[in-house]
Amino acid sequence: MKHSFRLIALSLLIPPAALHAAESLQSAATIQLRTESWHFNAAQPAHSTLTAQAPQAEFAATATANNGFTIKLTVDLNNFAGEKTILEMPEVLRVCLRQHDPLDRGRQNYPAFAMPDGTVPVLEAVLTLHDEGTAKTREMTIGIPLAMLEQPAGAHEVVLHFSGPRWTLYADGRLLDNDFPLGYPRWAGRGTWKLDPAYLSQAALFVPALTPESRPACTATAPVQYWTPPGHNTWVGDVATIFHDGRYHVFYLYDRRHHASKFGKGAHYFEHLSTADFKTWTEHEAATPLEEQWECIGTGTPFVVVEDGRLCLSYGLHSERIFADQDTTRPAQLRHIEQHGISAVFDRSAPGFPAGATYSISGDGVAKFTKTWKFFHPARNPSIYRDPGGKLRMLANHGAKGMWEADSLDSGWRCLNPDFPPGGDCTFFFRWGGFDYIIGGFRDLWSKPAAAPDTVYQDIVAQGLDFYDGSNVPAISEIPGGRFLMAAWIPIRGWGGPLVIRELLQHPDGRIGSKWMSELAPATQPPVTLAGQFAAAEPFPVDGVSFRLDLLVEPAAARQGRLGIAFLPEQDAANACELQIDVDSLRAQFAPAAAPGFAARQKSNRQGGDVRSARDYAIEQLTGLDQPFTLSVIVVQNPKLGGALIDAEIAGQRTMLSYRPDLAVKKLVFRAEDVEPRKVQIARLKN
Repeated sequence: MKHSFRLIALSLLIPPAALHAAESLQSAATIQLRTESWHFNAAQPAHSTLTAQAPQAEFAATATANNGFTIKLTVDLNNFAGEKTILEMPEVLRVCLRQHDPLDRGRQNYPAFAMPDGTVPVLEAVLTLHDEGTAKTREMTIGIPLAMLEQPAGAHEVVLHFSGPRWTLYADGRLLDNDFPLGYPRWAGRGTWKLDPAYLSQAALFVPALTPESRPACTATAPVQYWTPPGHNTWVGDVATIFHDGRYHVFYLYDRRHHASKFGKGAHYFEHLSTADFKTWTEHEAATPLEEQWECIGTGTPFVVVEDGRLCLSYGLHSERIFADQDTTRPAQLRHIEQHGISAVFDRSAPGFPAGATYSISGDGVAKFTKTWKFFHPARNPSIYRDPGGKLRMLANHGAKGMWEADSLDSGWRCLNPDFPPGGDCTFFFRWGGFDYIIGGFRDLWSKPAAAPDTVYQDIVAQGLDFYDGSNVPAISEIPGGRFLMAAWIPIRGWGGPLVIRELLQHPDGRIGSKWMSELAPATQPPVTLAGQFAAAEPFPVDGVSFRLDLLVEPAAARQGRLGIAFLPEQDAANACELQIDVDSLRAQFAPAAAPGFAARQKSNRQGGDVRSARDYAIEQLTGLDQPFTLSVIVVQNPKLGGALIDAEIAGQRTMLSYRPDLAVKKLVFRAEDVEPRKVQIARLKN
């Protein structure tokens, strides 16, 4: 017996206006964001000033400008039209207004903020940098889409600030974009600069740079699940978590431009969130801010020093992205290990640029981290943890490998196993009941009985029993009640994306599954129960909004049947996506939607499928499908994503997520073989 079916149009059941105005039946977990207003109070006279009446001037270019400068502008956007250079300092700086292609998300993701008419005007500041070490001259651009300003038209105060490690754009007291320079502007002799009086009423140059002062601004909140930092080009990168002293901490590598900052070097650093109840979250100050041009920070892990209870965060310096290896401390670190069988601690006074593993320490057990500037191992992504016996251990990644042990952080590290785990990107250890696990970062997973030696870890991916679901570089921590959480990021057009947190579940044989964490469920409007006959595969409209879909899937017979949900745009179906549940083979997959039949079969992680891309892939050996099971799907759509994020929970025991670039889901098509849907509900997500 085979069935295909459609859902009745939602507009027949409840007027759209009523759905939009309905009150939520739940409240979402939210982050209390650290919103700040930035001020630049001039403690010194301007080095040079331009006005509409005096739009051009010469000034003495001093050597101190290499250490920083600030330019304060008053920009009038009422007359914006076309492309225009509104401020120019030859061979040093130019500020431009231009229309950006609304279809080009590129490195800056400007279309995240478009005008009501769909256009994307932008303001950009381009700085010319000279790198003495490489003799390169390169331009570094920061910019904003004007639609992100509260009132795009009219006058705005724009501040451009070069401090050495940072090149930053502020508008109306808000920090809206920055990048991380390599090199300095070239100042010599006398400089000139000029403004366009049609757009700028004044400009003031301060050398040396003014000091930015921050003050708390209005309180802002944002839902936790699928969160990205505020801004047009800001994303969550590698995540590291810990539950300590009653709080769950999420450290994440703050990313702009999908790893393209600092001329493609990444220039990441750890930002920090925490919560005591999983409903109200707090955004703290950055745990490892970039303070030097040569800093490029890589993944690590938080851990607690048992002797004194200090909360620490390990991380690595990827100095190899900027310097040749021989110009860093890494060769000396490796020689010491080879000669003595143990690592040594280097500080900033050692010859060469610092490289490898280091750590930061919390000043109050919650936040207020301070860098130690102690470099204790050549691993550039150190994963430090206390094993269940209390021993201090590290899994070495990126430029090193193996399992290491130390008596204390700075006493030197000895290698226990030079070959396992392999030196991948980001490994992570945890114990759950009678089993130990090591995650490999993007696709690997190993496990063993807790009582067994470290030499018997088995490859879980080869068995097709891993729990990867599109999440990248997951970190797992135990929280009260014997619960385990997995936090990760989802790739959006490159490295970095939204934050996703799962709750894990463990089967008696040690296998791990995943489900949505109830505390983090996005808030919805009241759900609408759909009813009627499901007789033909025809489109069901969803109006391009974010929504949640829940249904009970009932196979016609044990372990039989197949269900497909196609997520379609309004017209062109070239980027349409299908979520398919195959009860027969205990598989689920995301794939390009096919018409009129089911989508083609995809590969799983075990089969070499690209699960880490969160696009088209399969998961296998599903559990809970031998009886009627629930299928829940959340579709997140907003201008910043530039596509649809589709998150599925299958039988409450397995999750999988896909990002579909440029897909605006306007219609659903349901197809089924030997299954029947029951209790079908749909609810719009609250913003």
